Amino acid sequence: MFVLLGLFLTITSCRTEDDLSIDPPAESTLEANSALANQIQRVAMNDGSVDNIVYNANCFTIQLPIDLTINGTELTITNIDDYDDLEDLLDEFDDDDDIIDIDFPITIVFADYTELEVNSLDQLEDYADDCNDENEIDDDIECLDFVYPISASIFNTNNEVIATLTFTNDYNLYEFIDDIDEDDLIGFEFPISIIVADGSEIIIHDFDALDDAIDDYDDDCDEDDDYDYGDDDCNDCTPSQLTSILTSCSGWYIDELERNDDDLEDNFSGYSFNFLADNTVTVTWNEDSANGTWTASGTGNNITVVFSIPGLDDINDTWYLDEIENDDDDDDDGVEVSFEIGDDDELEFQNNNCNP
Repeated sequence: MFVLLGLFLTITSCRTEDDLSIDPPAESTLEANSALANQIQRVAMNDGSVDNIVYNANCFTIQLPIDLTINGTELTITNIDDYDDLEDLLDEFDDDDDIIDIDFPITIVFADYTELEVNSLDQLEDYADDCNDENEIDDDIECLDFVYPISASIFNTNNEVIATLTFTNDYNLYEFIDDIDEDDLIGFEFPISIIVADGSEIIIHDFDALDDAIDDYDDDCDEDDDYDYGDDDCNDCTPSQLTSILTSCSGWYIDELERNDDDLEDNFSGYSFNFLADNTVTVTWNEDSANGTWTASGTGNNITVVFSIPGLDDINDTWYLDEIENDDDDDDDGVEVSFEIGDDDELEFQNNNCNP
Protein backbone atom coordinates (compact mmCIF):
# COMPACT_ATOMS: atom_id res chain seq x y z
CA MET A 1 0.00 0.00 0.00
CA PHE A 2 1.04 3.62 -0.37
CA VAL A 3 4.13 4.30 1.74
CA LEU A 4 4.88 7.96 1.10
CA LEU A 5 2.61 9.43 3.76
CA GLY A 6 4.30 11.55 6.39
CA LEU A 7 7.64 11.81 4.59
CA PHE A 8 7.26 15.12 2.80
CA LEU A 9 3.59 15.75 1.97
CA THR A 10 0.89 17.57 3.86
CA ILE A 11 -2.02 15.24 4.73
CA THR A 12 -5.19 17.27 4.71
CA SER A 13 -7.72 14.50 5.33
CA CYS A 14 -7.71 10.87 6.42
CA ARG A 15 -9.75 7.76 5.77
CA THR A 16 -13.11 7.57 7.55
CA GLU A 17 -16.02 5.17 7.48
CA ASP A 18 -17.83 7.52 5.06
CA ASP A 19 -14.95 7.22 2.58
CA LEU A 20 -15.96 3.66 1.72
CA SER A 21 -18.80 4.91 -0.50
CA ILE A 22 -16.79 7.54 -2.40
CA ASP A 23 -16.12 6.71 -6.05
CA PRO A 24 -13.28 8.53 -7.85
CA PRO A 25 -14.60 10.42 -10.90
CA ALA A 26 -13.91 8.35 -14.01
CA GLU A 27 -12.41 11.27 -15.90
CA SER A 28 -10.11 12.24 -13.00
CA THR A 29 -8.20 9.11 -12.03
CA LEU A 30 -4.51 8.44 -12.55
CA GLU A 31 -3.02 4.96 -12.45
CA ALA A 32 0.50 3.94 -11.51
CA ASN A 33 2.91 3.57 -14.43
CA SER A 34 0.41 5.04 -16.90
CA ALA A 35 1.59 7.17 -19.81
CA LEU A 36 0.14 10.30 -18.21
CA ALA A 37 1.78 9.55 -14.85
CA ASN A 38 5.10 9.33 -16.67
CA GLN A 39 4.43 12.65 -18.44
CA ILE A 40 3.58 14.40 -15.17
CA GLN A 41 6.78 13.09 -13.64
CA ARG A 42 8.82 14.34 -16.60
CA VAL A 43 7.40 17.84 -16.13
CA ALA A 44 8.32 17.70 -12.43
CA MET A 45 11.89 16.41 -12.99
CA ASN A 46 14.90 18.36 -11.77
CA ASP A 47 16.19 20.40 -14.74
CA GLY A 48 19.92 19.88 -14.86
CA SER A 49 20.57 22.70 -17.33
CA VAL A 50 19.62 25.62 -15.06
CA ASP A 51 23.14 25.94 -13.63
CA ASN A 52 25.21 25.25 -16.73
CA ILE A 53 26.85 28.61 -16.14
CA VAL A 54 28.61 26.97 -13.15
CA TYR A 55 29.39 23.61 -14.74
CA ASN A 56 28.41 22.11 -18.08
CA ALA A 57 26.20 19.14 -17.27
CA ASN A 58 22.55 18.76 -18.23
CA CYS A 59 21.70 15.70 -16.13
CA PHE A 60 22.26 17.14 -12.66
CA THR A 61 22.35 20.40 -10.72
CA ILE A 62 24.70 21.46 -7.95
CA GLN A 63 22.85 21.85 -4.67
CA LEU A 64 22.90 25.39 -3.30
CA PRO A 65 24.54 27.11 -1.56
CA ILE A 66 27.95 26.72 -3.17
CA ASP A 67 31.13 28.80 -2.91
CA LEU A 68 32.96 29.78 -6.10
CA THR A 69 36.02 31.76 -7.07
CA ILE A 70 35.82 33.48 -10.47
CA ASN A 71 39.02 35.01 -11.79
CA GLY A 72 40.15 35.58 -8.20
CA THR A 73 36.80 36.95 -6.97
CA GLU A 74 34.93 34.94 -4.34
CA LEU A 75 31.17 34.48 -4.76
CA THR A 76 28.57 32.49 -2.82
CA ILE A 77 25.59 31.25 -4.81
CA THR A 78 22.60 30.87 -2.48
CA ASN A 79 19.72 30.93 -5.01
CA ILE A 80 19.24 30.91 -8.77
CA ASP A 81 19.09 34.72 -8.93
CA ASP A 82 22.75 34.77 -7.90
CA TYR A 83 23.65 33.24 -11.27
CA ASP A 84 23.15 36.77 -12.64
CA ASP A 85 25.99 37.99 -10.41
CA LEU A 86 28.17 35.17 -11.72
CA GLU A 87 27.31 36.13 -15.29
CA ASP A 88 28.26 39.75 -14.60
CA LEU A 89 31.69 38.61 -13.41
CA LEU A 90 32.17 36.38 -16.44
CA ASP A 91 31.12 39.20 -18.79
CA GLU A 92 33.27 41.85 -17.14
CA PHE A 93 36.09 41.35 -19.64
CA ASP A 94 35.80 39.91 -23.14
CA ASP A 95 39.45 39.08 -23.69
CA ASP A 96 40.15 36.99 -20.57
CA ASP A 97 40.01 33.24 -19.97
CA ASP A 98 37.30 32.84 -17.36
CA ILE A 99 38.11 30.29 -14.66
CA ILE A 100 35.48 29.10 -12.17
CA ASP A 101 36.87 27.25 -9.15
CA ILE A 102 34.31 25.29 -7.13
CA ASP A 103 34.82 24.84 -3.41
CA PHE A 104 34.44 21.09 -2.78
CA PRO A 105 32.77 19.03 -1.40
CA ILE A 106 29.48 19.70 -3.15
CA THR A 107 26.26 17.75 -3.57
CA ILE A 108 24.84 17.08 -7.02
CA VAL A 109 21.15 16.40 -7.59
CA PHE A 110 20.09 14.21 -10.51
CA ALA A 111 16.90 14.43 -12.58
CA ASP A 112 15.10 12.04 -10.20
CA TYR A 113 16.22 14.12 -7.19
CA THR A 114 18.68 11.53 -5.91
CA GLU A 115 21.70 13.22 -4.30
CA LEU A 116 25.39 12.40 -4.31
CA GLU A 117 28.34 14.05 -2.58
CA VAL A 118 31.25 14.96 -4.89
CA ASN A 119 34.64 15.71 -3.41
CA SER A 120 36.77 16.80 -6.36
CA LEU A 121 36.71 18.23 -9.86
CA ASP A 122 37.79 14.86 -11.26
CA GLN A 123 34.76 13.19 -9.69
CA LEU A 124 32.47 15.93 -11.02
CA GLU A 125 33.88 15.45 -14.52
CA ASP A 126 33.26 11.69 -14.31
CA TYR A 127 29.57 12.20 -13.55
CA ALA A 128 29.26 14.91 -16.20
CA ASP A 129 30.66 12.50 -18.79
CA ASP A 130 27.56 10.34 -18.26
CA CYS A 131 25.23 13.21 -19.20
CA ASN A 132 23.87 13.82 -22.67
CA ASP A 133 25.82 16.35 -24.69
CA GLU A 134 24.38 19.83 -25.14
CA ASN A 135 21.06 20.12 -26.99
CA GLU A 136 20.48 16.36 -27.06
CA ILE A 137 16.97 15.12 -26.25
CA ASP A 138 16.49 14.24 -22.57
CA ASP A 139 13.61 13.12 -20.39
CA ASP A 140 12.74 16.30 -18.53
CA ILE A 141 10.02 18.52 -19.99
CA GLU A 142 10.99 22.17 -19.50
CA CYS A 143 8.46 23.99 -21.68
CA LEU A 144 5.69 23.97 -19.08
CA ASP A 145 5.49 24.13 -15.30
CA PHE A 146 2.86 23.28 -12.74
CA VAL A 147 1.40 26.00 -10.54
CA TYR A 148 1.43 24.91 -6.90
CA PRO A 149 -0.12 23.94 -4.58
CA ILE A 150 -1.73 20.86 -6.14
CA SER A 151 -3.91 18.50 -4.10
CA ALA A 152 -4.70 14.85 -4.78
CA SER A 153 -6.86 12.14 -3.25
CA ILE A 154 -5.65 8.54 -3.10
CA PHE A 155 -8.19 5.77 -3.73
CA ASN A 156 -7.65 2.02 -3.61
CA THR A 157 -9.34 -0.49 -5.92
CA ASN A 158 -12.28 -0.70 -3.49
CA ASN A 159 -12.97 2.99 -4.13
CA GLU A 160 -11.78 3.88 -0.65
CA VAL A 161 -10.09 7.23 -0.02
CA ILE A 162 -6.74 6.64 1.67
CA ALA A 163 -5.79 10.30 2.10
CA THR A 164 -5.81 13.72 0.55
CA LEU A 165 -2.35 15.21 -0.01
CA THR A 166 -1.02 18.62 -1.01
CA PHE A 167 2.15 19.19 -3.06
CA THR A 168 4.01 22.49 -2.96
CA ASN A 169 6.85 21.91 -5.44
CA ASP A 170 8.18 19.68 -8.22
CA TYR A 171 10.10 17.46 -5.82
CA ASN A 172 6.95 16.62 -3.81
CA LEU A 173 4.97 15.81 -6.94
CA TYR A 174 7.77 13.78 -8.54
CA GLU A 175 8.22 11.60 -5.44
CA PHE A 176 4.46 11.15 -5.11
CA ILE A 177 4.10 9.87 -8.69
CA ASP A 178 7.19 7.70 -8.26
CA ASP A 179 5.72 5.93 -5.20
CA ILE A 180 2.17 5.32 -6.42
CA ASP A 181 1.22 1.70 -5.67
CA GLU A 182 -0.32 -0.42 -8.44
CA ASP A 183 -3.46 -0.77 -6.32
CA ASP A 184 -3.85 2.99 -5.93
CA LEU A 185 -5.91 5.33 -8.08
CA ILE A 186 -5.20 9.05 -7.91
CA GLY A 187 -7.68 11.87 -8.25
CA PHE A 188 -6.38 15.43 -8.56
CA GLU A 189 -8.45 18.29 -7.19
CA PHE A 190 -9.16 20.15 -10.43
CA PRO A 191 -8.91 22.76 -11.72
CA ILE A 192 -5.13 23.09 -11.66
CA SER A 193 -2.95 25.49 -13.65
CA ILE A 194 0.15 25.19 -15.80
CA ILE A 195 2.49 27.91 -17.09
CA VAL A 196 3.67 27.49 -20.68
CA ALA A 197 6.78 28.83 -22.39
CA ASP A 198 5.32 32.23 -23.34
CA GLY A 199 4.30 32.88 -19.73
CA SER A 200 0.59 32.20 -20.25
CA GLU A 201 -1.33 30.39 -17.53
CA ILE A 202 -3.68 27.64 -18.68
CA ILE A 203 -6.46 26.25 -16.52
CA ILE A 204 -6.79 22.45 -16.61
CA HIS A 205 -10.07 20.79 -15.61
CA ASP A 206 -9.33 17.05 -15.83
CA PHE A 207 -6.63 14.51 -16.65
CA ASP A 208 -7.65 14.31 -20.30
CA ALA A 209 -7.07 18.05 -20.67
CA LEU A 210 -3.76 17.75 -18.81
CA ASP A 211 -2.64 14.98 -21.13
CA ASP A 212 -3.54 17.11 -24.16
CA ALA A 213 -1.78 20.18 -22.76
CA ILE A 214 1.47 18.33 -22.10
CA ASP A 215 1.37 16.90 -25.63
CA ASP A 216 0.67 20.37 -27.06
CA TYR A 217 3.35 22.29 -25.16
CA ASP A 218 6.12 19.82 -24.25
CA ASP A 219 8.17 20.77 -27.31
CA ASP A 220 7.06 24.38 -27.60
CA CYS A 221 10.29 26.09 -26.53
CA ASP A 222 14.05 26.03 -26.66
CA GLU A 223 14.97 24.07 -23.52
CA ASP A 224 18.34 25.87 -23.49
CA ASP A 225 20.28 22.65 -22.94
CA ASP A 226 23.45 24.21 -24.31
CA TYR A 227 26.51 25.60 -22.61
CA ASP A 228 26.17 29.22 -23.76
CA TYR A 229 25.05 30.90 -20.56
CA GLY A 230 24.44 34.23 -22.27
CA ASP A 231 22.18 33.14 -25.11
CA ASP A 232 18.96 33.78 -23.18
CA ASP A 233 19.66 37.37 -22.14
CA CYS A 234 16.99 38.68 -24.50
CA ASN A 235 14.19 36.21 -23.81
CA ASP A 236 11.78 39.09 -23.19
CA CYS A 237 13.23 41.59 -25.66
CA THR A 238 11.05 43.14 -28.39
CA PRO A 239 11.79 45.49 -31.30
CA SER A 240 9.56 48.11 -29.69
CA GLN A 241 11.55 47.92 -26.46
CA LEU A 242 14.79 48.34 -28.40
CA THR A 243 13.31 51.29 -30.28
CA SER A 244 12.17 52.93 -27.04
CA ILE A 245 15.61 52.54 -25.46
CA LEU A 246 17.62 53.83 -28.42
CA THR A 247 15.34 56.76 -29.29
CA SER A 248 14.81 57.97 -25.71
CA CYS A 249 18.40 59.07 -25.35
CA SER A 250 20.90 60.93 -27.51
CA GLY A 251 24.65 60.67 -27.61
CA TRP A 252 25.20 56.92 -27.83
CA TYR A 253 28.79 55.85 -28.31
CA ILE A 254 30.49 52.58 -29.25
CA ASP A 255 31.96 50.94 -26.18
CA GLU A 256 33.00 47.73 -27.93
CA LEU A 257 33.39 46.71 -31.57
CA GLU A 258 35.05 43.48 -32.60
CA ARG A 259 35.15 42.21 -36.17
CA ASN A 260 37.11 39.14 -37.25
CA ASP A 261 39.04 39.10 -33.96
CA ASP A 262 40.08 42.76 -34.36
CA ASP A 263 39.15 45.31 -31.68
CA LEU A 264 37.95 48.40 -33.55
CA GLU A 265 36.22 50.54 -30.93
CA ASP A 266 39.14 52.97 -30.77
CA ASN A 267 38.49 53.82 -34.42
CA PHE A 268 35.17 55.30 -33.33
CA SER A 269 36.34 57.38 -30.40
CA GLY A 270 34.37 60.63 -30.35
CA TYR A 271 31.55 59.32 -32.57
CA SER A 272 28.07 60.18 -31.31
CA PHE A 273 24.99 58.22 -32.51
CA ASN A 274 21.44 59.56 -32.37
CA PHE A 275 18.69 57.05 -33.24
CA LEU A 276 15.28 58.31 -34.34
CA ALA A 277 11.88 56.61 -34.30
CA ASP A 278 11.58 56.86 -38.09
CA ASN A 279 14.48 54.37 -38.28
CA THR A 280 17.05 56.96 -39.28
CA VAL A 281 20.30 57.52 -37.43
CA THR A 282 22.64 60.50 -37.38
CA VAL A 283 26.32 60.10 -36.55
CA THR A 284 28.57 63.03 -35.72
CA TRP A 285 32.32 63.16 -35.01
CA ASN A 286 34.77 66.06 -35.07
CA GLU A 287 33.23 68.33 -37.73
CA ASP A 288 31.84 65.46 -39.83
CA SER A 289 28.48 63.72 -39.89
CA ALA A 290 26.66 60.89 -41.64
CA ASN A 291 22.99 59.98 -41.97
CA GLY A 292 21.84 56.39 -42.27
CA THR A 293 19.13 53.93 -41.32
CA TRP A 294 18.53 51.14 -38.84
CA THR A 295 15.72 48.57 -38.71
CA ALA A 296 14.78 45.94 -36.14
CA SER A 297 12.60 42.85 -36.53
CA GLY A 298 11.98 39.51 -34.86
CA THR A 299 11.25 38.45 -31.28
CA GLY A 300 13.13 37.46 -28.13
CA ASN A 301 16.59 36.11 -28.77
CA ASN A 302 16.06 36.27 -32.54
CA ILE A 303 15.79 40.02 -33.07
CA THR A 304 17.88 41.21 -36.01
CA VAL A 305 19.01 44.81 -36.48
CA VAL A 306 20.31 46.09 -39.81
CA PHE A 307 22.58 49.16 -39.80
CA SER A 308 23.24 51.05 -43.03
CA ILE A 309 25.35 54.19 -42.52
CA PRO A 310 27.47 55.60 -45.35
CA GLY A 311 31.17 55.27 -44.66
CA LEU A 312 30.79 53.10 -41.53
CA ASP A 313 31.43 49.72 -43.13
CA ASP A 314 32.61 48.08 -39.91
CA ILE A 315 29.14 48.66 -38.48
CA ASN A 316 26.99 48.12 -41.55
CA ASP A 317 25.64 44.58 -41.29
CA THR A 318 22.79 42.44 -39.99
CA TRP A 319 23.33 41.99 -36.25
CA TYR A 320 21.50 39.93 -33.64
CA LEU A 321 20.38 41.75 -30.51
CA ASP A 322 22.28 40.13 -27.65
CA GLU A 323 21.24 42.08 -24.55
CA ILE A 324 19.67 45.26 -23.27
CA GLU A 325 21.17 46.21 -19.92
CA ASN A 326 19.65 49.18 -18.14
CA ASP A 327 21.83 50.09 -15.17
CA ASP A 328 20.78 53.71 -15.00
CA ASP A 329 21.18 53.68 -11.21
CA ASP A 330 24.91 53.16 -11.70
CA ASP A 331 26.57 56.20 -13.26
CA ASP A 332 29.52 54.10 -14.37
CA ASP A 333 27.48 51.67 -16.44
CA GLY A 334 24.41 53.57 -17.70
CA VAL A 335 22.52 51.80 -20.47
CA GLU A 336 24.15 49.23 -22.72
CA VAL A 337 22.75 47.64 -25.88
CA SER A 338 24.86 44.87 -27.36
CA PHE A 339 24.68 43.03 -30.69
CA GLU A 340 26.55 40.05 -32.08
CA ILE A 341 27.16 38.09 -35.25
CA GLY A 342 28.10 34.49 -34.50
CA ASP A 343 30.57 33.93 -31.69
CA ASP A 344 33.24 36.42 -32.77
CA ASP A 345 31.73 39.74 -33.87
CA GLU A 346 30.36 42.10 -31.23
CA LEU A 347 28.98 45.64 -31.23
CA GLU A 348 27.99 47.45 -28.05
CA PHE A 349 26.47 50.91 -27.74
CA GLN A 350 26.56 52.66 -24.38
CA ASN A 351 24.97 55.78 -22.94
CA ASN A 352 25.93 57.05 -19.49
CA ASN A 353 23.38 59.87 -19.43
CA CYS A 354 20.24 57.94 -20.26
CA ASN A 355 17.16 57.12 -18.22
CA PRO A 356 14.65 55.63 -20.68
